[in-house]
Amino acid sequence: MTETDPSPTTAWRGRLPVWFEAPPEPHGRIAMKIDEHTTPRQLVLRTMFADPRRTVPASFLVIGHQVGEALVPIVMGLAIDRGVATGDATATIGWIAVLGLVFGMLSFCFRFGSRIGFLGMQSIQHELRTRVTERILAPRGMSGLGHTPGMALNIATADVTRLATGVAAAIYPLGQIAAVILCGVVLLWISWPLGVVVLLGAPAILWVLDRAGGPLRARSENEQQLAGEAAGSAADLVAGFRVIKGIGAEAEAARRYRDASGRALTAVVAARRSQGTYLGAMEAITALFVVCVGVAAGVQTVRGALTVGELITVVGLTQFIMAPMSALATNFGQIWVTALASSKRVLSILQAPPAVRAPAEVPAPFAAGPVVVDGVPVGSGRVSIDLPESGVTVLVTDAETRTDLVSILSRSHEPENGSLRVGGTDLFDLDEASALRTIRVAPHDGALFEGSVEDNVAAAIPDDADDREDRLTRALFASVCEDVIDVLPDGLDTSVGEAGKLLSGGQRQRVALARALAAETSTLVLVDPTNAVDSVTETVIAERLATARSGRSTVVFTHSPSLMAVADTIVSISVDGEVRTRNGAAVSQYSSVGAAAEVDR
Repeated sequence: MTETDPSPTTAWRGRLPVWFEAPPEPHGRIAMKIDEHTTPRQLVLRTMFADPRRTVPASFLVIGHQVGEALVPIVMGLAIDRGVATGDATATIGWIAVLGLVFGMLSFCFRFGSRIGFLGMQSIQHELRTRVTERILAPRGMSGLGHTPGMALNIATADVTRLATGVAAAIYPLGQIAAVILCGVVLLWISWPLGVVVLLGAPAILWVLDRAGGPLRARSENEQQLAGEAAGSAADLVAGFRVIKGIGAEAEAARRYRDASGRALTAVVAARRSQGTYLGAMEAITALFVVCVGVAAGVQTVRGALTVGELITVVGLTQFIMAPMSALATNFGQIWVTALASSKRVLSILQAPPAVRAPAEVPAPFAAGPVVVDGVPVGSGRVSIDLPESGVTVLVTDAETRTDLVSILSRSHEPENGSLRVGGTDLFDLDEASALRTIRVAPHDGALFEGSVEDNVAAAIPDDADDREDRLTRALFASVCEDVIDVLPDGLDTSVGEAGKLLSGGQRQRVALARALAAETSTLVLVDPTNAVDSVTETVIAERLATARSGRSTVVFTHSPSLMAVADTIVSISVDGEVRTRNGAAVSQYSSVGAAAEVDR
């Protein structure tokens, strides 16, 4: 056999039906109807039956396993009555062979049923996590109930996992119910009073389980909410650790996390206590039911109504039936309750309305012209600004007004009043691609993705762009990245790490600026793009910025004197929305102190 020949194992696996093993790549998307009218209960049910290609065969195999388990005491009873009791060796050997076949069947069904069911569960989990992630990252954003990044991450991971686990409630209970029914039928055949007790008692216990699950549902939902808040607080704390360290707020941050973690711990303990009480009570009810059936069968045997083989069958079925009855308590109780609580949190993401309305049915074409902000509410007032169509414009304002304007310019939030127009076209009537070609906002944090320096900068340039290399070089030069590349061990090929954490703050900011400058957009909005670099580097960036963006509009939110010195226009916005504009002739006398004074007035 050559090295390129497939091994016998590989060849054999290639002949197995696809649902017997995980494919090398995730299969296509799974159709699940989730809209604004979907309730948490409907989402759990749709999740349970979302992948019938795997859950249906898994359910049949699990039924086979449970039926096989129930057949064991039945076959043993027949072997005793028809072989051992009569002294017939041939019959005894035959029934032992039948028992071996039953064990082989139930073992095969259990192994492959669980395997296929788990694969279906993972497939549905992948689909749900993909949908939640797509919603979190949707360009139109989310409004309504606010989620911190950490909490959104917790919903996309832990809650989606718990919701997908609800698939088990669609697979295993069918086998358990089949086992209970088979036991009831056999007991009816052996003794109809016992059969009636089992067939009427099982639904009664299921009803009790559903009624008793109410308090646990409430506690489980509260536990998951508080645990998500604690996880979100931890994730946000780690993400902002440098800032917290810089302002000396470690003690306060630690106190807040301890408080959130303490609330989560209290909720977890309370929920687990309720869960323990719930499961203990349900198992006690189940055990009491089984004991009653066993005692009744024993009385009939003493009276001669049952044979020895039938007694063994009844005792065996009585012992066996405890397992599926207890499992029903778990699947219809714990798994269902947990999945239902998680479904509410998942829907809080999937049903969150967009922060920005959809574009017109026929989106406006690419817009060109000056940016006009007309009467939009920001800070404590309303602002109207006509931004120049070209050149560098510096906006000097307070933090709250800056945040509101950046949110509107980036289309993260559509103002209730006023408008944002570009060349007469409402920016919110554009589709996402056209809007980015018109106005692109580079946020202050400028997070980098894991990869090399070149990967991060070139992400803003289409792969098929003819001037790809030139744009990359110009962007790196304008952001003064040449000395960054010189000190990095592998130059442009150096990995920046997760979120750029292998770079210093100044290096990370310059790479993010280069990525913004490499993008093709008419109006580029920068938010404090140089506050993490030294003054010499900042001056060089300011000089190169105007050249790099020549003929196009660049809007910079900053108080930097170096950037003001190269600005064609400086606009100061006071806290009440008053706008003052200075042109290039007054730039040389303008300082950051004067700008701050105007903002305060």
